[in-house]
Amino acid sequence: MRIVDHLSEVQLEKLNYNKKKEPEQKKKIHHEDVDWEEIMGMNRDTYKRVGGAVRRR
Repeated sequence: MRIVDHLSEVQLEKLNYNKKKEPEQKKKIHHEDVDWEEIMGMNRDTYKRVGGAVRRR
């Protein structure tokens, strides 16, 4: 619990405490320029073993 919860109304008036909170500022939305397919490796070459040799598909 906060200290404000324990104070009386008279004490709160002396401190000029407002129970109304200021509206919170909106958080900025951060747009990422990320190529998720590249990170996950979807554009990479795939290899397969053919007759003992490794070949690109």
